[in-house]
Amino acid sequence: MDINFKIEKVKLENKTVLKNLTELYKYDFSEFDPEDVNEHGLYEYMYVDHYFTEEGRFPFFIKVNEKYAGFALIREIEENGRTYYSMSEFFVMKKYRKNGVGKQAAIQLFCKFPGEWEVAEMEENTPAQAFWRKVISLYTNNEYREIRKADWDGPIQVFHSSGSM
Repeated sequence: MDINFKIEKVKLENKTVLKNLTELYKYDFSEFDPEDVNEHGLYEYMYVDHYFTEEGRFPFFIKVNEKYAGFALIREIEENGRTYYSMSEFFVMKKYRKNGVGKQAAIQLFCKFPGEWEVAEMEENTPAQAFWRKVISLYTNNEYREIRKADWDGPIQVFHSSGSM
């Protein structure tokens, strides 16, 4: 399949599209997350609006051949006197997985935000752990650390992005 791939910042007028994609993401993630749908049959990811009202939050669509293929939500976090970027949420629809779309998207986003990064996965989500370890190892030439934090149940990859590949 010939792929025309791009990362596109989500504009306010496309917030509903992002909300809809978060429903697919939360459903896909439901095997790892104990959260249930609400009385309307929706997950309603609670932070979508924050990406349009708060500083340091960056929403992106992942597109393939001008079609929505997923999204990434990035945060700039200040913690204990240091600032780093966090891949808060990352979703690629199943039909676009296994052909490099997720890897391309992650690498482009790392390049777009040079500096320190943390990418965390839930302990139960072993497919995400394998994906992120592989992509971050490739991007950093295996120059990353894996840590644990008391307030998070799972591994966290810590690395520096130079803004290029």
